[in-house]
Amino acid sequence: MLHLHHRVELAQAWIDRFRARSPLFACILGFTETGLVSGISAAGATPEDRKYTAIADAEFLYNGAQPHPNYPLPPLTVGASPALISRAVIVGQSIPLYLINAGLPIPPPVPFVELGGQPAACVSSGKALPLEIVRHLLHQGLQWGEQLSRECDYLILGECVVGGTTTALAVLLGLGWHVAGMVNSSHPQCNHAQKWTIAQTGLVRSPLPFTSPLEVVAAVGDPMQIVVAGMAIAASRQS
Repeated sequence: MLHLHHRVELAQAWIDRFRARSPLFACILGFTETGLVSGISAAGATPEDRKYTAIADAEFLYNGAQPHPNYPLPPLTVGASPALISRAVIVGQSIPLYLINAGLPIPPPVPFVELGGQPAACVSSGKALPLEIVRHLLHQGLQWGEQLSRECDYLILGECVVGGTTTALAVLLGLGWHVAGMVNSSHPQCNHAQKWTIAQTGLVRSPLPFTSPLEVVAAVGDPMQIVVAGMAIAASRQS
């Protein structure tokens, strides 16, 4: 039932190593005001919908379909919510779920891990997050990556941040990667030009030059990114 499409030998080696082993799924949730820019994302039909996308995803991942959810999945015009697919996988495979709040405007109505982060300002501001918050979230990511890796054979990291592909573009550019036109979006036809303009505006307004990756995230990132980075670093250290 598995179909491999790239780096087949590497993928097959991974499958052979981890087949029948026990995973754990951690979904890191965050928010950036970039997601409120008109037309920036298809993960919610309107800016008002997009305020609650990550919160609705968390509720659906935990509870599944309910007759009267606190936060229903936002109306989408481009297909099924990734939360629906993720829920089917974790239930069908009996995968333990951790929901981790890196920086949401309001807490999810289901059990979650609170990291003490905060939502990010729009990328275009050049001042997305305080540097001390970024440092704190990296430390939290390292701690939780280490802890959760001890509870499973391998750790699956997921995320939900509306506008997150735009923050990803901006951070990659800030780190010196030439990725114009390479970072996709939730739209069927990617809005590369809009994302590029927002990212460039933020970088111009940011306190250049950057002296560390953490300063890049503080300028044009979102709270999820640095948590996932810390968790991935910590998990990679486990044998």
